[in-house]
Amino acid sequence: MNARVRSEERRAEIVGAALEVIAERGYRGASLAAVAERVGLTQQGLLHYFPTKDALLVAVLQERDRWDAVPDTQWRVDLLASLVEYNAMRPAIIQTFSALLGESVTEDHPARGYFRERYARVRESMATVLRTEYGNRLPNGLTPERTAPLLVAVMDGLQYQWLLDPESVDMPGAFRDFLRLLGEPVD
Repeated sequence: MNARVRSEERRAEIVGAALEVIAERGYRGASLAAVAERVGLTQQGLLHYFPTKDALLVAVLQERDRWDAVPDTQWRVDLLASLVEYNAMRPAIIQTFSALLGESVTEDHPARGYFRERYARVRESMATVLRTEYGNRLPNGLTPERTAPLLVAVMDGLQYQWLLDPESVDMPGAFRDFLRLLGEPVD
């Protein structure tokens, strides 16, 4: 195995450990030392791969996006329910994302720009999905652009409720109920 491949594997291992530490402690509570310890490195050794904590955070967020990557042209409203079901099977990933999202609302958080850009893309993508499915007006009378932020808010809000009380919140079921409100027939 060449050095480049080993380096990429080590970086992936560090990103995975960082994801776990952030899920447990939040970004502000996570330290490079804790991540380094999980992968058997010194903090100085970790800095060889990621020169700053912010650089590691960006790598964690990019990795999470790669796991969820689906071309915009392949999304359909009915597939969004499948995404919610998939998310219910990976609580650690959802917990990390939610913790970072919550922390990023502060002005100086290093992920603030990432989440602002991500949400702009997601709202645009959801509006496109809704327009493809319903045209310029949904059965409830709203435009895709007015409905897209609501759709995203429901998805993320359900994730928070589910993380806090998974026994009481049926995230996939509640999302299917929301789709019914949009006018989508759901099994």
